[in-house]
Amino acid sequence: MIRVVAPSRLHFGLFRVPVVGELEAGARAFGGAGLMIDHPGVVVTVRPADSWQFEGPLASRAQIFAMRFMLALPEERRRPFQVLVERCPAEHTGLGVGTQLGLAVAKAIATASGEEEVSSTELAARIGRGERSAIGVYGFDRGGLLIDRGKLPGEDISPLLARVSLPDEWRVVLFTPTVAAHWHGPNERQAFATAVPGDPEALRQLAETAILPAAQRGDIDTFGDAVHEFNRKAGEPFSAAQGGEYASSDIAALIRDVRACGVRGVGQSSWGPTVFAVAPDSDTALSLVLRFRSRVPCFVTRVSAGHRTDQTGTN
Repeated sequence: MIRVVAPSRLHFGLFRVPVVGELEAGARAFGGAGLMIDHPGVVVTVRPADSWQFEGPLASRAQIFAMRFMLALPEERRRPFQVLVERCPAEHTGLGVGTQLGLAVAKAIATASGEEEVSSTELAARIGRGERSAIGVYGFDRGGLLIDRGKLPGEDISPLLARVSLPDEWRVVLFTPTVAAHWHGPNERQAFATAVPGDPEALRQLAETAILPAAQRGDIDTFGDAVHEFNRKAGEPFSAAQGGEYASSDIAALIRDVRACGVRGVGQSSWGPTVFAVAPDSDTALSLVLRFRSRVPCFVTRVSAGHRTDQTGTN
């Protein structure tokens, strides 16, 4: 049996939202910054089987990823497996579920098929992930804080600009409003279609001259202010679709109120509704949970160092 435990991904925002003609002109598109966290995470196990079986949450998506990966193998190496998704958060909540589930399934099958050393970028190419952001792709293997450069025309995966481990004592509080998933499918496509370019150079500067150096020296106040500002500015191109910098007025109010407690690194992950707060230690993180748990579900997690693959028995 092969068991893969994958992290979840927080996305702080994109550097550049491409407008018509930009990709053809050779400008790098997308890029951005994000952070990998341990929980809620994705857990997938595979076992050899006489026929394909898929069980657990998002089993149908796991099947799609498994078939894509299997078709990338030589025909003589293809064989069926029992695939169990033991744990997986809901889709479209800002946690990068599609990429982490796809990579976990692909990694488990790759390991069971004798490809233990295949990288997350190769796995992503085989299953069709990394179309826009590459944070979750690199984060699956490496964890930590990541900056991806953005894609040029013809590139499958955006190059990684930087990866930094955050201090061990830092914690992340996740606030998970129980609202219906909204920003995916046609709504997401419409949001990109109506987006304005924003200020990609300002975002790059924030990432390279504020977020990264503050992370490297463990300066959580400077880091938090820079992440919050990056996240807010990254939402500006989508204001027409969202009605503001965040996905809803409730999320904007939650971010404001959490920051009023003195924790600075607060923002919306991807399209939301998940809100994150980077705290300096466990006590501060717990105090946020105690303060806000009657208002919104929330919990404390750690920064992830990347996925873990365990192998037991024989294949």
